[in-house]
Amino acid sequence: MPILAAQWHLGQVFLSMLWFALFVIWIGLLFTVFRDVFRSHDMGGLAKALWLLFVIVLPYLGVVVYFIARGDKMPQHNLDAARARRGPGTLAPGGVPATPTSPATELARLAQLKEQGVIDDEEFDRLKAKAMS
Repeated sequence: MPILAAQWHLGQVFLSMLWFALFVIWIGLLFTVFRDVFRSHDMGGLAKALWLLFVIVLPYLGVVVYFIARGDKMPQHNLDAARARRGPGTLAPGGVPATPTSPATELARLAQLKEQGVIDDEEFDRLKAKAMS
């Protein structure tokens, strides 16, 4: 046991822990890419198979290229999956959970918009009727 302790210095332990943490992060990124490929409804089956093959054969390059090529669509895929899990109408257009409002709260908001000049009388009456129904 003393021989083993003499071979492992503090710097070597730190580097081993760093490499292990980077490996765990890498596995997380790999699963993120796999999940996003399967969530993508804008790709066909052949495109999904080619992306998966690319990521499996050349993992480092495949993940980096996937993030560059399709990284901007990943948040939308996550939002679509959240909407599908929660059901229709539970998320507002910005992805924020929709909070149910009472007619009184909605009327107060409409009155404030009318006072600010954002909406006119005709639109106020139309939205008021919609809030009351």
